[in-house]
Amino acid sequence: MALEINNVLSWVLFCLAAMISTIFLKHRKSCYRMKWKLPPGKMGLRLVGETLEFYKAQRNNRLFEEFVEPRIAKYGKVFKTSLMGSPTVVVNGAEANRFIFSNEFKLVISSWPSSSVQLMGRNSIMEKQGDQHRFLRGLVTSCLSGASLEALVPKICNAVRLHLDKNWLGKDVVSLYRSTKLLTFTTVFECLLGINVEPQMLGTFERVVEGAFAPPINFPGSKFSREKKARVKISKMLEKIVAEKRKATESSLEGEEKRDMLLSRMVAAMVRGDLTEEEVIDNVILLVFAAHDTTSFAIAMRFKMLAQHPHCYSTILQEHVDVKNAKEPSEKLALGDVKKMEYTWQAARESIRLFPPIFGSFRKAVADIEYEGFTIPKGWKVLWTAYGTHYNEEYFQDPLRFDPSRFEEFIPPYIFLPFGGGPRTCAGYQLAKLNILIFVHYVVTRYNWSLIHPNESITMDPLPVPSKGMPIKISPKLS
Repeated sequence: MALEINNVLSWVLFCLAAMISTIFLKHRKSCYRMKWKLPPGKMGLRLVGETLEFYKAQRNNRLFEEFVEPRIAKYGKVFKTSLMGSPTVVVNGAEANRFIFSNEFKLVISSWPSSSVQLMGRNSIMEKQGDQHRFLRGLVTSCLSGASLEALVPKICNAVRLHLDKNWLGKDVVSLYRSTKLLTFTTVFECLLGINVEPQMLGTFERVVEGAFAPPINFPGSKFSREKKARVKISKMLEKIVAEKRKATESSLEGEEKRDMLLSRMVAAMVRGDLTEEEVIDNVILLVFAAHDTTSFAIAMRFKMLAQHPHCYSTILQEHVDVKNAKEPSEKLALGDVKKMEYTWQAARESIRLFPPIFGSFRKAVADIEYEGFTIPKGWKVLWTAYGTHYNEEYFQDPLRFDPSRFEEFIPPYIFLPFGGGPRTCAGYQLAKLNILIFVHYVVTRYNWSLIHPNESITMDPLPVPSKGMPIKISPKLS
C-alpha cells in the first residue's frame, strides 16, 4: 500500500543511521553557502529534511499541488530542499527539462532510491550510463520498430481478444484497472519477451513493485524485507527461463519468430558475451515494472476522460467503427489500422498530460552545475517534474481542461513528457501506444460500458492508481 506510518518511522531510522554522513553534509552545506549561490528554499528538519511533507503530498496524489507548486510560488521555478536524506534541487519548465535531458551522462546521471535499485536490479538499464545504456536501449527499441513493430500488432490483438473473452464475457461488472494490469502484464511477457505467463506470477511481481519506493530497511517483517524475498523468487524463476532459452539459442532450436522476441535477443547477446545473466534478469524485471503499471493507469484515465466527455467518446467510437468496418469480422488489426486512430491517440495523449503515470524522476549531479544563476553542487540530487510543464499555462492554455485538439498541432520538445525525455525517454513508448489503442478499439466496438464511480479518486500505491480499481458496468454490443 501507499507509504504509511511504518514507512515514515523506517525513514527516520534510516536517517538516524546516516547521521554521521548527514553531519558531514551539513558542514559541506555551510561551505557551499560561502563559495556558491545555492537556489532559494529550505532544507527542512534536521536529518529528515522535507521528506515527510513530500510523502504526505504524494500519498494524497497532490505532490505537485501541495509540495512543488507552493514552493514555486515562494521561491521560483528552481528551489532547494532535502528529500530522503539527500540535498535536492527541484527544477521546473521546458528550459529546465531541456537542460537536464541534454546533459544526461555529462553533468547528471540517473539516480533512483536505494530500494528501487535493489529490487529492480543494479544491472538494469536505469543504472547504466553511456555506451552500456545505449546498447541495452538499442535491444529494446529493435523489438519495437520496423518489421518487429508490425509483427507485434496481431500478437497484442490476440492477447486483448483472449483477455476479454476470458475475463469480461458473461460479466456485468469488471475492475478496469485490475483487468488492464493483468492484460498489460501478459502483453509484456508473452508478446514482447516471449515468456509464457504462469499462475501467481503477477502477484509476485506486484509485491516487488510495492516495495520499489519503500524505505530500504531490511529487517524481518519490514515491507522492504518482504519485497526482497519476492525479488529472490522472481530471480530464481527467470534464471530457469534464461537457462532454457540459452540452451535453445546455442543449439539453434528456436524458430525465427521466437528469435525476434526481446528475451531471445538478450540471451543471444549474453551468449556473445555482450550481456551477463544478471543484466538479462534485471532488465526483464525493470521492463515489466516500467511497462505494465504505467500503461494500466494510462488506460484507466483514458476511460475516465471518455466517460466525462461524451462528444469525445462519440468521435472516438466512430473512428473505431470505421476501422472495424474495413476489416473482415475475424481479421486482426494491422499496424496501418492502428495508424488511422489519430483522434484516439490525441485524446489518449491529453489524458496522459492531465494524469501522467510518473511524477518525474531524480538525477544526480556528477559535477558542479551552474544553472539560472545558481550552483547545484556535485553530489546533489536534481528532480524534474512532468507537471512543471503539463500544468503550466505558459505551455497549455487553461491547462486543467481536457482538450484533445491541443495535439492536432506540433508540441515543441521538453513540454509533453509523460515518458521522460532525452536519452532516457521510455524505450517502451511504442508498446504503451499499441496497448492503449488496441485495447480501446476492442472495448468500444464490443461493449457498452459506464463508470460505477465517476468521481473516483486517485491514490499512490506507490504509483498512481484509481482508489477503487475503477469498476465499470459492461454489456456486450449486438453484432
